[in-house]
Parts: sequence; structure tokens; C-alpha cells
Amino acid sequence: MGIYTSRVDELLPGSGVKPSGPALRFVAAALILRAGEVLIGQRRPDQPMALQWEFPGGKIEPGESPEQALARELDEELGIKAVIGPRITHIRHNYRHGGAVDLQFFAVHEFTGEIDNRIFHQVRWTKLEELTNYEFLAADRGLIRDLAAGKLL
Repeated sequence: MGIYTSRVDELLPGSGVKPSGPALRFVAAALILRAGEVLIGQRRPDQPMALQWEFPGGKIEPGESPEQALARELDEELGIKAVIGPRITHIRHNYRHGGAVDLQFFAVHEFTGEIDNRIFHQVRWTKLEELTNYEFLAADRGLIRDLAAGKLL
């Protein structure tokens, strides 16, 4: 499992410890995989970091495990019931504008239901080696390079 860290102190959700810098958001994201392709979503024009690409997922709510949060988010965002697989990597990143994010990425090889784009500008299946052709959120870029190079999966 790869770990990508960018200047954020180690914190655990629910530990009561507050970050000394910007607020740290805990997020779970999915690498939804099929036949050498992964599902990616493009942020809407009205969102921060508009039109950049990301992996489906979202905030881990208090009392949720990362896997529970991801299953809930995939149902909300895409209308699917996903089988959450192993954690692939963990990223901590400080954005220049001051926000900070703690991201855990999980493999999803199985789901039921048809993908129904409920929140993204667009979603698409893309080959892992073509991921570097998309403008991803800054926090995802090291992961994107590794996935495109055939590492991690």
C-alpha cells in the first residue's frame, strides 16, 4: 500500500485532537474497476476546483468506518450498492488555499445497480494508463501517476 503525505500531522477521526493548521477532512474514495478501466468523475462548474477529475467518494461522518462511508457515498452519488474491497492507499494533502484532506482509497470490483450520475458534471470509464490525460485534483496526482504506471493494482 502506498502512502502519500503532504505536511499534515497524524490525526485520527474522533480522537478529539484538533489540527494546528487548516481543518482536516477525512474522506473515503473508490477505485471502481472493470477490465483495466476505472470510473472517474468530473466536478461540476459550480463547485470549488471546478471541472477537475476525481474518484467517487466523500466525507467520513462521525461514527462511520471508511468502508461504511464509501458504501453510503457510492449509493448517494452513483446509485450503486458496492462491495468495498481492500484499501489501496492513504493520502494526506494540504491544499494551497488552506484546506487539508485525509483520503483513503479502496478497490471496488463488484457492485449491483446501474451507474446513475447524480452529482458529477460527467462520469466516464477510462484505462488506467490514460489517467494522466485528465486534470485531477492536486491530492490525487501522485496516485494517478502510480496507477497509470501500473503500480498499486
